[in-house]
Amino acid sequence: MNSYRLLFESEYEDVIEKLKSERDRNITGYYDLPFDSIKLPKKDFQEIVLIGIGGSSLGTRAIDSFLRLKRKAKKIHYLDNPDPVAFKNKLSRIDPTNSLFILISKSGTTLETITQFKALLHYFNLDLSQDAKRFIFITDRDSALDKLAKKYQIEYFSIPKNVGGRFSVLSNVGMIPLGLAGYEIEKILYGAKFFMQRFFAKKETTILKKASFLAKNWQQYPMNVLFSYANELENFNKWYMQLWGESLGKIDAHGQSVGLTPITLIGPRDQHSFLQLLAQGPIDKSVTFLRIANFEEDLLIPNCSLPYLESTDFINGLTFGQMVNEQAKATMKSLKKRNMPIDEIILPCINEESIGELIVYFELLTSSVGALLEINTYDQPGVEEGKRILRETIG
Repeated sequence: MNSYRLLFESEYEDVIEKLKSERDRNITGYYDLPFDSIKLPKKDFQEIVLIGIGGSSLGTRAIDSFLRLKRKAKKIHYLDNPDPVAFKNKLSRIDPTNSLFILISKSGTTLETITQFKALLHYFNLDLSQDAKRFIFITDRDSALDKLAKKYQIEYFSIPKNVGGRFSVLSNVGMIPLGLAGYEIEKILYGAKFFMQRFFAKKETTILKKASFLAKNWQQYPMNVLFSYANELENFNKWYMQLWGESLGKIDAHGQSVGLTPITLIGPRDQHSFLQLLAQGPIDKSVTFLRIANFEEDLLIPNCSLPYLESTDFINGLTFGQMVNEQAKATMKSLKKRNMPIDEIILPCINEESIGELIVYFELLTSSVGALLEINTYDQPGVEEGKRILRETIG
């Protein structure tokens, strides 16, 4: 189901050529990541502690959450947001003697990340010189963190200079922790590569239709809702929120502030809250429904009837996965009757290839919308301004 429409057929060629130009001129390097090979370090450990915020952890967490219930993987502890209560609670759950600590910061000086790293060293009485083998650093070449790694002979891996944090999950940033945890990163990259190749071969034109519609109508539909029908996609939603918001909220080539506000929902749960606004509120949103066709290990709804609850018996005999998908379809049909712009993404199942394709789908969609909005999709000057003010205020 796709109710987006392409306004001008010529935009097919225009958008793809702009993205090819970005790739060929190395404006951004995320287009090349699915084609790279990742060499995993050899480490002996039971659990992983990942210290990183934003693009340094959101993508990894999205894939980890999506696959965890289907794959046997080592536990990953995420130290991201420096909320003092939550941070201390997380530290109490870590066994430092059996953990590998992965510190990720593209700039090498991310305040929240380095602050938590200092606290972690102090809390567990770790020494960088004596415990160097228990750490991995992932950062830009020649960053402050890179220099720290060399000083203490800590194993470190680089991030391509032209790959921003929110586009970096398919680089060392995401693939090293996920690979060390036990996921088949080759399959993740294969799914991503397969979709990337199809897009540039002009075989995935739904992205272009959607990008065209959103860019041309962003003032009429300034909010884009991602309605994901699986708990396994909740952290993917958070990754999408950063990707979409940090990439597309910009000042365009004509000096105008433009952007599309990301909203994330989980179904069917949020049908009992936000759906009312979609159903009868203003039609100022586009909605993408994301669901999984086959949950594989599913649970059957028993064919039993309870007194006074007979009205719910119509669903008996279906699986929970079928019920979830039928609810998604019903919600889509109701919104389509309102002429709300909607589209649907269906993942065949929960596996590495599916999440690799999905990551690249949203990255390419973001780049396509950014090209049509005539903005720099890959910087974040608004974020940097906040950092500058904080440093001046405290400093």
